[in-house]
Amino acid sequence: MAFAAMQLKDTLGPIGDVQLVKMALAGEKQAFISIMRRYNQLLFRTARSILKNDAEAEEALQDGYLRAWKALATFRADARLSTWLVRVVANEALGRLRRRHGEVIPLDAAMLIPDADVQSHFIADANEQPEGAAMREEIRKLLENRIDRLPDAYRTVFMLRAVQEMSVEEVAHALQIPEATVRTRFFRARGLLREGLASEIDVTLGDAFSFDGERCDRIVERTLERTLAEGFFRAA
Repeated sequence: MAFAAMQLKDTLGPIGDVQLVKMALAGEKQAFISIMRRYNQLLFRTARSILKNDAEAEEALQDGYLRAWKALATFRADARLSTWLVRVVANEALGRLRRRHGEVIPLDAAMLIPDADVQSHFIADANEQPEGAAMREEIRKLLENRIDRLPDAYRTVFMLRAVQEMSVEEVAHALQIPEATVRTRFFRARGLLREGLASEIDVTLGDAFSFDGERCDRIVERTLERTLAEGFFRAA
């Protein structure tokens, strides 16, 4: 089923999350679209941090949305919708990881030893190069690669704290781990990425694992198709 572009837009404006949830539970498809538009990037990055694959992350996000809508009536208004959705999508991604490996993924993983050749790239100062913009793009790609290589337990914490700028409390609530654990894993993750890259992190983090309009549109459309097929909403 193909949707017209207008049908995929967020036409409700700055309505609060609690009201959007109520409207979605009442069967208003546009509220569902607004929630997806609002949190697609956060949730894609969450799934991507666990699965390390764009296509799998998109699929996990779609499945996570379906699980969320089936359980939407259990959402408590005293919680943040964003952290509730992060937990749902993270669990979906972790489930895919377990099925992929045929084993239980441990909560903690061994620290990775940074490669010397990669670190030599990390400490390079892009501002000293004539191709400043090009160098920043290369560092962004290098940063994404190094984030992918972080231990599992650290990678999602780093993605949510540094890239998405969620608070320690929000990350702890979303991942159901102590706040002290969030701080420790975030500190260790940054240590693995090395101090030489610290000045570039602030410049490039916002572009890491870019979430363009085409991907957002695709996720919204495909998720809507599945919700309509399962009878969540009626076709317009």
